[in-house]
Amino acid sequence: MSTEVRVPALGESVTEATVATWFKKPGEAVETDEMIAELETDKVTVEVPAPAAGTLSEIVVQEGETVGPDALLATIAEGASAGAEDVKPRSEKASEGVARSAAKAEADADAARSGGEKVDVMVPALGESVTEATVASWFKKVGDVVEADEMIAELETDKVSVEVPAPVGGVIAELIAEEGATVGADAKLAIITAGATSAPTTKPAAEAPAAAPASGGKDVEDAPSAKKLMAERGLTPDQVNGTGRDGRIMKEDVLRAPSAPAEAPAPAQAPRAPVPADDAAREERVKMTRLRQTIARRLKDAQNTAAMLTTYNEVDMSAVMDLRKKYKDEFEKKHGVRLGFMSFFTKACCHALVEVPEVNAEIDGTDIVYKKFVHMGIATGTPTGLVVPVVRDADSLSFAGIEKKIGELGKRARDGKLSMADMQGGTFTISNGGVYGSLMSSPILNPPQSGILGMHKIQERPVVVNGQIVIRPMMYLALSYDHRIVDGKGAVTFLVRVKEALEDPQRLLMDL
Repeated sequence: MSTEVRVPALGESVTEATVATWFKKPGEAVETDEMIAELETDKVTVEVPAPAAGTLSEIVVQEGETVGPDALLATIAEGASAGAEDVKPRSEKASEGVARSAAKAEADADAARSGGEKVDVMVPALGESVTEATVASWFKKVGDVVEADEMIAELETDKVSVEVPAPVGGVIAELIAEEGATVGADAKLAIITAGATSAPTTKPAAEAPAAAPASGGKDVEDAPSAKKLMAERGLTPDQVNGTGRDGRIMKEDVLRAPSAPAEAPAPAQAPRAPVPADDAAREERVKMTRLRQTIARRLKDAQNTAAMLTTYNEVDMSAVMDLRKKYKDEFEKKHGVRLGFMSFFTKACCHALVEVPEVNAEIDGTDIVYKKFVHMGIATGTPTGLVVPVVRDADSLSFAGIEKKIGELGKRARDGKLSMADMQGGTFTISNGGVYGSLMSSPILNPPQSGILGMHKIQERPVVVNGQIVIRPMMYLALSYDHRIVDGKGAVTFLVRVKEALEDPQRLLMDL
């Protein structure tokens, strides 16, 4: 008996989806509700669970193909244990006659000797509009034993870093894409001999890397990304201390090594002013990561495209701090999360966006698209650069719901675990420079959004209240906005409404 796997509900007005990734292949066992595929629409990413336990018998729709609602994706043979060779997809059957290289043939022989099936390690889902990635690091080498789901490599796209897990346990038989190589969204990265527990013992000596003698007599191959960086910086292997396995030089080793003096390669584009040789020897040149290049490009695009303007105000944080102090212990006890300032600011912004909807809108050609919801972007600093995870439907969440979601996204951002879906669809952004001590700044828009709120350091200052000079905890607020669709009146009104809600939090409860 077989069970059909069909496209799940895609949501209102969504008429088609693209098969982004299959996490199982024909012949593999699946459990009920186990995620076996991922679909992408123009709005969201949709997971496809297995409706029944059994063996995936056929994949009807291949990765990259577009399907409609309720379309048949695959079939599952309940309780079956068919071999993968009997249920291969049509595309695999059509490619079985392609001639293989000598290295591939040797990998086949190794698999046969170890009695395991060869399993391809493919590029995981990169997210909407991402078509390529760079292999940043391999954490395993040919012959290493790996466990199922163990991270074996890391890819870098222009938006996020993506971890590559081992699809099965076994031994790395072949690394197809070297460090530093650029691969497509559906590329094969490596081959694992499933079930093997030790490296093949009959590898011919001819397979030893040809470049080994160049590494100061070492018989190991340096990381390709390290060799490329050494060439860029005018270094030789004997000038770099390798910390990898058996003295292998890794990219990080080259970054730590002193740069070559004046004979280093010349700058690629805008020429620099002449640098004295003794200063050049103390400089370090590091190639920008794809994420940093994207951040730089998007921020500059925002300045070039939007008519960006910033308006400022200040808020007395006394009421929020008193309320937080009064209820924080009880709040944490009940909800299991700390009551922070971000939930107050998120709620205040959602409240103000209702009155000034153009700040929650975007320009699409000659149209203005007004959003009837708030997907709040929370700018977060990470070791690799600024990212903006999104709290979806923040306007419908409670204080506890907002704090939990911000905490979850913040942890994943710091750990480099954010997915593309976590950072897509934001309609407005909050950036808190105050955590770094910033007293005042002008935040840059996050296109295509038309507004971003900048929070800053809370500092006690003398202010006049009812004719008396008093000391209050004050914070400067900054709203940067796109003047093409947000007028000055709307921007000022928005910031005043945020100020009023924070200085009198009861207004949030009364919807005033």
